[in-house]
Amino acid sequence: MKTWRADVIGRYAHPERGFTQGLIVSDGTIWESIGRYGNSALYRYPLGAARLGQHTALPEELFAEGICRADKVIWQLTYRERVALRWDPHSLELVNQVPYDREGWGICVADGYIVTSDGSSELVRRDPQTLGARDVVHVRCAGRGVRGLNDLAWSAGVIWANVVGTNYLAGIDPESGEVTDIVNASPAAELYPGNPHTVMNGIAALPLGGDFLLTGKGWRWIRHVRLRPDRDRAACEQLFTGWFR
Repeated sequence: MKTWRADVIGRYAHPERGFTQGLIVSDGTIWESIGRYGNSALYRYPLGAARLGQHTALPEELFAEGICRADKVIWQLTYRERVALRWDPHSLELVNQVPYDREGWGICVADGYIVTSDGSSELVRRDPQTLGARDVVHVRCAGRGVRGLNDLAWSAGVIWANVVGTNYLAGIDPESGEVTDIVNASPAAELYPGNPHTVMNGIAALPLGGDFLLTGKGWRWIRHVRLRPDRDRAACEQLFTGWFR
C-alpha cells in the first residue's frame, strides 16, 4: 500500500461556497452538485471564477448528491429519493430521470462503467446508460471494511474516494476493492470549529496523474493538490476515524 501527502500548489475561488456534494472538471470548466433540501442545484462555471455562472435549481423535495460526466450527459444522484437525474452538460437542462436503487452519495466513470457509493463500504458498478447495477465491490483496508465512502473520482486506474468526516482519501482497486493508496489531504483542509457539516467533500481528477481539485461543504476555496510520497504507518487507521466508525 502506498501513502501520500497532498501538497497544495494552487487555489481557486469557490463560487457561492456551496454545500458541495460532487465536483467534476473538464477543459477548465467546473460542474458542481449542491445539496440540501430546498437549496439543491447543479452549477457550471469556469475554474477560477469568483462568481457563479450557469445554474439550475432542483425541486425542493430533492437533495442533490454526486455527479459524473458520461459521454454527452451528466448524471446527478439524489440522497434518499431513489431517482437519478440526467442533464445536458452545456445547457444544464434536465433530460430525464431514472429509478435508482440505493441512497445516492458519490459517482464516477471508471473504465467503461459508472461506479457509485452510498456511505457504506460498498461500491456498485453500474451501466453507464441506465445506472442499472452490475455488481458490488467491497472496500477493505487491512481486512476491515472502509465505511463512509463519499464523493468519487477516477484517475490512473484507481477509484479515489473522500471518506466522510476525515481529511483522508482512499485509492481503491476497482476489481478487488482493496485500498491501494491513502492520501493525507489535511494540507488542503479548511477548519470551521463548531460546524460539523463543513467537511471535505468534492474531488475531481486533473489530466496530470496525481493532481486533483479538492474542496468541501461551504469552503471558501477549491484547492489544486499534487500527491507526493509520504511515510505514514498509521494511514490505514485514519480511514476509520470519521463519522462511520
